[in-house]
Amino acid sequence: MDKNTKKHRKKTQHLQKDDITVVDTKVVKKSVFATAIGNAMEWFDFGIYSYLAVILGALFFPEFSGPLQLVFSFATFSVAFLVRPFGGMFFGMLGDRLGRKKILAITLIIMALATLSIGLIPTYESIGIAAPILLLAARLVQGFSAGGEYSGAMTFIAESTADKKRGFLSSGLEVGTLVGYITGAGIVTLLTFVLGSETMHEWGWRIPFFIAAPIGFIGFYLRSNLEETPAFESKEMEENNERKASLKNIFVYHRRSLLICLGLVSFYNTVYYVILTYMPSHLNAVLGYGDTKGLLLILVVMVIMIPFVLMAGYFSDRIGNKRIIMFGLSGMIILSIPAFLLIGSGNSWLVFLGLMILGALLASFQGVMPSLLPSLFFTEVRYGSLAITYNVATSVFGGTAPLVVSWLISVTMSRLVPAYYIIFASIIGIIIVAFFVVETSGKSLRGQPPAVEEKQEVKDVLEDPEEALWWEEEKREIAERKEDYNNDE
Repeated sequence: MDKNTKKHRKKTQHLQKDDITVVDTKVVKKSVFATAIGNAMEWFDFGIYSYLAVILGALFFPEFSGPLQLVFSFATFSVAFLVRPFGGMFFGMLGDRLGRKKILAITLIIMALATLSIGLIPTYESIGIAAPILLLAARLVQGFSAGGEYSGAMTFIAESTADKKRGFLSSGLEVGTLVGYITGAGIVTLLTFVLGSETMHEWGWRIPFFIAAPIGFIGFYLRSNLEETPAFESKEMEENNERKASLKNIFVYHRRSLLICLGLVSFYNTVYYVILTYMPSHLNAVLGYGDTKGLLLILVVMVIMIPFVLMAGYFSDRIGNKRIIMFGLSGMIILSIPAFLLIGSGNSWLVFLGLMILGALLASFQGVMPSLLPSLFFTEVRYGSLAITYNVATSVFGGTAPLVVSWLISVTMSRLVPAYYIIFASIIGIIIVAFFVVETSGKSLRGQPPAVEEKQEVKDVLEDPEEALWWEEEKREIAERKEDYNNDE
């Protein structure tokens, strides 16, 4: 048995007062705000690009006409999904070695500069084929940095908060998602109304990309002044020298958690992208609504979703994240078909009601996932494991969901295909959550001593050390596998 394994076994037999982290509420709130800004910026870019897709197609792909322009414009947008797993792997491994704070600041500044550069690129009329090439390059850089952004933000918030408030505070990250998209889409709509279509085509389209730069630099400043998470600076990480994160460590010793995370993110992003990304196109192309009307309906639904997301996070701390997710999944299975029947009714109020049903159920996932996913992994591999699995699942399942649904509708000629797709993903989700996910609400993160908000809570934690360090047995099993692996070599 190696020295580190002996030390680990001896250490985990006792929980001392100094091992328990008493978090500073002000620092936690600052951390949530700073991390949410980066997530908001990522979706701000998503919103402005989606709304400007027609203009960008005309300016950067004029050699194509009609629908082909839009296809190439969205293809340039979608290509960022291809590099997100590589960005996740790169920044995730660095985050487990160098710290969460440093990498989160780096990813945000890269994203800000890439977004700003899109606003500076000359059009096809000025520099020819170089224009779409530069646009593609900027999107690739955005996708690469985004690969380390969201998973790092989830990790940072989960590791910085008290265990009993992790669900509610982590849900603030998804509020950033909604605010970013709403703000981006809203700014484009406002500029189009004020400047007019002709001016937007001439130079107005650049303004939203310029706005992203100061947001990014403000976020960079805030993140640079954050404190590193207690989990990353814990004595256990230092004593066991476990900051040497590696892909071998992740894939050899944490396969089960990787597969569970992959399954969770797959069903979550499938439902997410069908409802929030595909639906505007469904309202327009399939149901015959105008572009503006469909998008505005989605935006209103997203605004109303914000309190639902916070409520889901709040109640997950009280009744458990598994129950919240199971409620949402069950609702999706039961209500998806009725919701799409309402959406297809042609009555604006019934359409809104159908969208709101789907949005409220989706909010139950959004409010819980940012706290659940980081709890699947131990501290030394949390950032890297999350970054790899989240971005692979997002690229394969989330990014392709609108395309798959559109193709299935064209083949089957059924307007209920999105409902069937959501139901299928939800059934898979129920199986994964029911049989493979351990309830972690209110408990310490894997590999991390308990974190409390008040000093008087420390005594209560010390009275039941086995419950506080519920992950010890799993940690020992991993240590034994490492020992056996090293002996075999």
